[in-house]
Amino acid sequence: MREFVETCDAVGATTKRTEKVRLVADLLSKSSPDDAAKMAIFLTGSAFPRRDERVLGVGGSTLSKLVVELAGPNAQDLGKAYRAHGDLGDAAEKLLTEQNSNPGISVSDLEQAFNKIPTIRNQADKAAILDKLLRRATGGEAKYVIKIITGDMRIGLKESQVEEAIAKAFDQPLPMVRRANMLLGDIGETVKLASSNSLQSANVTLFHPIGFMLATPIERASELFPEGNADSWCVEEKFDGIRAQVHKADGKIKFFSRTLDEIIEFPELRNPVSELPGDFILDGEILAWHDSRPLPFTELQKRLGRKQFNLWLHTEIPVRYVVFDLLYQDGQLLLDAPLKERHERLTTLLNGLDKTDKTTIALAPMKQCSSAEAIEVAFRDSLAAGHEGVLIKSADSLYTPGRRGGVWFKLKEPYATLDVVVTAVEYGHGRRHGVLSDYTFSVRDGDRFVTIGKAYSGLTDAEIKEYTEYFLKHTIGDQGYRRTVEPNIVIEVAFNNIQRSARHESGYALRFPRILRFRPDKRPDQIDTLEHVGEIYARQITLPRSNKQA
Repeated sequence: MREFVETCDAVGATTKRTEKVRLVADLLSKSSPDDAAKMAIFLTGSAFPRRDERVLGVGGSTLSKLVVELAGPNAQDLGKAYRAHGDLGDAAEKLLTEQNSNPGISVSDLEQAFNKIPTIRNQADKAAILDKLLRRATGGEAKYVIKIITGDMRIGLKESQVEEAIAKAFDQPLPMVRRANMLLGDIGETVKLASSNSLQSANVTLFHPIGFMLATPIERASELFPEGNADSWCVEEKFDGIRAQVHKADGKIKFFSRTLDEIIEFPELRNPVSELPGDFILDGEILAWHDSRPLPFTELQKRLGRKQFNLWLHTEIPVRYVVFDLLYQDGQLLLDAPLKERHERLTTLLNGLDKTDKTTIALAPMKQCSSAEAIEVAFRDSLAAGHEGVLIKSADSLYTPGRRGGVWFKLKEPYATLDVVVTAVEYGHGRRHGVLSDYTFSVRDGDRFVTIGKAYSGLTDAEIKEYTEYFLKHTIGDQGYRRTVEPNIVIEVAFNNIQRSARHESGYALRFPRILRFRPDKRPDQIDTLEHVGEIYARQITLPRSNKQA
């Protein structure tokens, strides 16, 4: 692990992408294929390959207790070290540096511990395994063990850069490395194939999800027609649901989310999928659906996270799977086929559904638009139908998993906004560990403020630095990493929609909140009210049904 730690430290110390890639390539090239495979996985900030469904299940409190026990007399400095570094792993290294007599661990030791932990349910027994491991680890090794467990190395290294390093280390074409990793869902196995010059043997493995292709946001349809360009685009409705990839083979069916986790909450979708012939991988969206109209995402969310099937929710909030792409069919990978071919094959496949099945699984309608005006009409029609906007795709586009290829675009309804007041702030992580960059904000409820969300994106580094100084001087309560502050600073936040939440005092939470700007022109008594939030929530719930009745 010594070389691994030294490389990670060096990677974190440089801002140059090429230097990060070079450092990782040197590490992989001088290691055995087995060790290089393990380290490649760890470098992505994960204990297991992407396709591996195991989880460690070790909580932050367990890790904190371990660090306290290992630090001994230095444990009293944990809060101070955490505030200074903004990361438990870095804080642990700071406290454990005096234990220089530790013999150290190997990457195989770490892999063995990680393999054992998911088989154990009790947190105390999980902690015992980690305690034994960390008592042998050096301070630097302990730091990265903790970082991997928490899922964030915080050294400015992305998986795409690890792919570049693999290509450089083993003198392989980068496109082949990326394709192998995408198909396998295992960057460690990709390393082994690259080291043996066998990348061409990588093939898709059903029931191990591949990355979803993403669309680039645009503000106006005219952006797609520069200087009178008359290209024709394929336009689909953009749904507000759960992106879902479906794998079917030999009677087995699995749904996977955009995060590549299995979706199990919608068993009624399995039967119509099972009626489709052959083996395949579909890409589409699960929607809450009632009387020929979509329901808001907040309704669909009521069915998420439930381990037990709820018949009442099943009938009250029925769902539909709307399919818009076919990625694999009967042994043939279709990622390199143009969209128009994939869509033709998908249409033929779904034609086999009977009328009953078509109520729960359907082909996303697609139309051709050759002008900005035509796309704007499709956009308004989509909004009127209760959707988010439109997706605009090139008919010749290939399917590029996990990337925005510049051939798919999305035009969405503008975000709603609220004026809120900042009531608490937290220290950030990584390069923001020394500044207060995470803002908890509230709306008015009579003469008090009630929390409704937290956001950390949208502000410049200069703004964060300036307001860090302000909040430090206007702190009401100091909890170490978090401070409650005087409710004086008004900000405008954008969000997708509002959902019920017991986590916040308001009883609501904003979906995808983002800070737009500071509002020095507004006083805290002029911010939006809880009553207004309730009105927005009621509108988004009732609008589809009221439109339907109209």
